[in-house]
Amino acid sequence: MNPPILDALIVGAGPVGTALAIDLTRRGHSVRVIDKGDHAFDGSRAKGLQPRTLEVLEDLGALEAVLDGGSTYPLAGIHLGPLSVPWRMMRRSRPTPEVPYPNTWLIPQSRTDRALHGCFEKLGGRIEFATALIDFTQDSEHVVANVAGPAGVESVTARYLVGADGGSSLVRKQLGIDFTGSTREEDRIVIVDAVTTGLPRNRWHLWPRRGGQFTGACPLPHSDLFQWMVRLAPGEEPMLDEARLNQRIRSATGNRHITLTDIRWTSVFRPNIRLAESYGTGRVFIAGDAAHVHPPAGAQGLNTGVQDAYNLGWKLAQVLSGADPALLDTYEAERMPIAAGVLGLSMSKYEGIARLDPSSIRRGKDEQQLALTYFGGPLAPADGDRTANLRAGDRMPDAELRHPSGERVRMFDLMRGPHFTAIANGRDSARALERLAWPDAGAPLRRLIIGAGELADPARSLSRVHGLGEDALVLVRPDGYIGHIANDEHLARIHTAIQPMTPTPGSHTMPATHPGVDE
Repeated sequence: MNPPILDALIVGAGPVGTALAIDLTRRGHSVRVIDKGDHAFDGSRAKGLQPRTLEVLEDLGALEAVLDGGSTYPLAGIHLGPLSVPWRMMRRSRPTPEVPYPNTWLIPQSRTDRALHGCFEKLGGRIEFATALIDFTQDSEHVVANVAGPAGVESVTARYLVGADGGSSLVRKQLGIDFTGSTREEDRIVIVDAVTTGLPRNRWHLWPRRGGQFTGACPLPHSDLFQWMVRLAPGEEPMLDEARLNQRIRSATGNRHITLTDIRWTSVFRPNIRLAESYGTGRVFIAGDAAHVHPPAGAQGLNTGVQDAYNLGWKLAQVLSGADPALLDTYEAERMPIAAGVLGLSMSKYEGIARLDPSSIRRGKDEQQLALTYFGGPLAPADGDRTANLRAGDRMPDAELRHPSGERVRMFDLMRGPHFTAIANGRDSARALERLAWPDAGAPLRRLIIGAGELADPARSLSRVHGLGEDALVLVRPDGYIGHIANDEHLARIHTAIQPMTPTPGSHTMPATHPGVDE
């Protein structure tokens, strides 16, 4: 008996691959996730989660564990000789109805990984560690991959394969996709997670030196560990053992009381600035570091990768359910320009640190990824309608609404899940939304009507923040970005807009259930 054909084989069980696996699995699609590592990643590595990523993790069900495992960032402490100058890396903001998670979150990557793994397991999934991709072939309908695991080599057939297997991605290499950019071989940073004494934990410490050298120590929350970063001088031998690390750090900091013990993880990092020339071929795609790698500044790499997965997941699911496969072309078209811009931001921050520019360790709106937009792309044409403040392709802000019963509810609570959301604000748009025929296959539609005895907007967020007019109809994609805005001719315009994103009547469908969603 032949094994069943998977909907997707995902290579790599980091945040990107696991986020994609969660998104597809909750839509009812069959997924396997393999990872060549013997176990989950143990280090801190990418340790900053941006506000937009926190919103994505809330939708995927991982936010509670992530918040429990992290904290906001401490002040930086810039050590200049005997002086330590406090420096606020980022403004601490209060949550608002529109931005519920306004601050970058400090959490070791290993905890983010485990939070996502736990969500995947709750959905019935399992990460297959010690299981490596050997090679694959594809035709017009399937991908056939050879996979080596504890039980030997097996052949796996899937409708799609996604490589979330890091900067040295085997999937990207086997596709023959160029990885344009550079690796600064002479520029090396030793990164170490270790128990540390003799150093206050209320600062992210930085000892800058001329010539771009620096030593940094970031306290990892809910632990006695620091993540140490030591930028080596040209030709300097990396020091990874406890004795040499302590000697090097005491010399660089001038503090003989600092002691590192119980080293948990070490790495020698070389800044990579690379972008793949394409994000896939045929039925095989790449995401995260497999598609773009960043310098270690600004906390952008992991966050950009998770949004890759969030963009690709609903599109794969829609095509598996019968939508036009051309929808998958919009993955690269939307995500590649974002990665290119983020690479420029990360590089600017990294080079500023080398110049001893204190502003380079400051974090602001550019890093938070709340303002990233797909406006002007294939699913958000620039000539479409807009509200006073929003365009198609923009992130849909949160809002505090109220049920007729008086109970408060967040817009994000109503948007959470694998569905589209349509918001009608006004009589004519409400009538159009009620008459809108939605495909039976693929992601369902949740219909929200503001006013008319249904949802109320007591704080007027939808007019004040979202800029909705008196008769606007807004369609929000499953990834929380606006898919369409109609200020008149609501029914005809939204019907045209949904066609590239939804299955056609009578198309093949995959079984999926979405309880509690108005279809």
